[in-house]
Amino acid sequence: MAKAKDIAIRHYDVILSPHITEKSTLLSEHNAVVFKVADDATKPEIKAAVEALFDVKVTGVNTIVQKGKVKRWRGKPYRRSDVKKAVVTLAEGQSIDITEGVRG
Repeated sequence: MAKAKDIAIRHYDVILSPHITEKSTLLSEHNAVVFKVADDATKPEIKAAVEALFDVKVTGVNTIVQKGKVKRWRGKPYRRSDVKKAVVTLAEGQSIDITEGVRG
């Protein structure tokens, strides 16, 4: 049985997880949601994935690459991985409840 709306497998690879911080919670008051996304994801791919997975209308996507910090463990330095984040602005009246997960 085919779903009414086909969701490409790539959409699940683009959106990795919601990024929940104090700053992202403040952005939610302005109709924006922050997600951790794949390093090679483009803005149109992110927009298509959010619209398909959460069934909302996206008006804008801004991306940020957070460089990994150099930390020390047992005296030896190591480097955390880089993380790409996307700030997705939703249309007026739209919202995403990140606690409920993906539909379908």
